[in-house]
Amino acid sequence: MLGHVRPRVLVVDDEIGVRRALERGLSAEGMEVVTAADGPNALRVALTGAFDVVLLDIMLPGLSGYRVLQRMRAEGVRTPVLMVSAKDGEVDQADGLDLGADGYLVKPFSFVVLVAQVRALLRRNSGGNSRRRLKLGELVVDRGLREVTWAGAPVSLSPREYAVLDVLAGRAGSVVTKDELLRTVWGDEQAATRNAVEVYVGYLRRKLDAMGAGEVVRTVRGHGYLASTADLDAALGATVQRAARR
Repeated sequence: MLGHVRPRVLVVDDEIGVRRALERGLSAEGMEVVTAADGPNALRVALTGAFDVVLLDIMLPGLSGYRVLQRMRAEGVRTPVLMVSAKDGEVDQADGLDLGADGYLVKPFSFVVLVAQVRALLRRNSGGNSRRRLKLGELVVDRGLREVTWAGAPVSLSPREYAVLDVLAGRAGSVVTKDELLRTVWGDEQAATRNAVEVYVGYLRRKLDAMGAGEVVRTVRGHGYLASTADLDAALGATVQRAARR
């Protein structure tokens, strides 16, 4: 049984001050925050399906928030989206909602109101239906079926190996520490140790490597483990050095 995981929010805004303020504020509210500054990178990150809520500005470089939202829904990503924009016209709001947004907040906004709307979306989707399918390149984790595929081919995992991958893919692009994996996957099992985490990550990586997916799960020396792809690294501006697989 997986333990408690903090809600994960993607904040998309081209203004660095807005991104930083929202990252600080939402983190203080107990949420894990990932940020993106333009449309193309926001889309790459959002298509992983690894978020509970997306805060999406409309006026973005490269690809508008409308188009990001449209592509997300076309690809089957059901993550709740709260549009956040200075565009306050009725038509603008209607366009966002018609494209599949779950809410619309006009700038400047009250942070208290924004948090309330985010929490409302989290409650509405507390069953996890919006994160039933995680995608990292050719790797797909179907949480509903508890199945994993690589380029359409099934990957056979034990329940514990699946649980480890589920946590890592569910936080795609972010480092997960051994203690976090231990707490989330093993819960209150007193006999479990950090060595058990290393062993099962090793099992998982060997099976992924056999399928050609060995670069998806990586060791970040001194920190923990990371599930990512080259595209996701580029989108997030990742500088994490890839360590040699054990």
